[in-house]
Amino acid sequence: MSAVSWLSGAFHLMVAWLVDVVGSLGYPGIVGLMFLESSFFPFPSEVVIPPAGYLASEGEMNPFAVVACGVAGSLLGAYFNYYVAVKWGRKFFERFGKYFFVSPSALDKAEAFFARHGHISTFTARLLPVIRQYVSLPAGLARMNLAKFTIYTGLGSGIWVAALTALGYWIGRAGEAAYKDEVMYRGLHKITASLAAFCAVLIAGYVFYCVRRNRSLKKDVS
Repeated sequence: MSAVSWLSGAFHLMVAWLVDVVGSLGYPGIVGLMFLESSFFPFPSEVVIPPAGYLASEGEMNPFAVVACGVAGSLLGAYFNYYVAVKWGRKFFERFGKYFFVSPSALDKAEAFFARHGHISTFTARLLPVIRQYVSLPAGLARMNLAKFTIYTGLGSGIWVAALTALGYWIGRAGEAAYKDEVMYRGLHKITASLAAFCAVLIAGYVFYCVRRNRSLKKDVS
């Protein structure tokens, strides 16, 4: 057996195991696992939501409930990180920041940045791998407005969870099980690449808007 065949078989077994785990945990399990994914713990949503979407295609779960539970778990994890940063973040960096090259002025700049651009930063970060779990920390450190934090975290998480649910649902309808591993891999790659491109365009448009607005304000003042 080749290494590729062995890895493909191992991946197939892992996916089957994840489907069984998510199915046994049900909707509370989705909330709990997505809470972990959205907080400090390195537990990727890519192994939670697609299996739930697959179960939805089999009629064992409701796809809309899957999305709702995924977003709820993401918000709970984001709140956890946010309040950890609010309570201990600034104190930690004020005491030990010099060892991480973080000065009090840098903290002030971060707070000012999130006051002005926290909405776009939070929204786009929730659509990108790795940083989606940790954007809540600088947001809490800067004490970003909680209502805005909730709205943009919910929007970004909603898009991400809905895309993963749709992928899992589509896999369930894709046909033969032999092709499901390949479909999963290609689907995750396309979703990640598409959302990264979307974020790049959105950020570029936002920067262009801010530059134009600042120029307009300077003209009005002069």
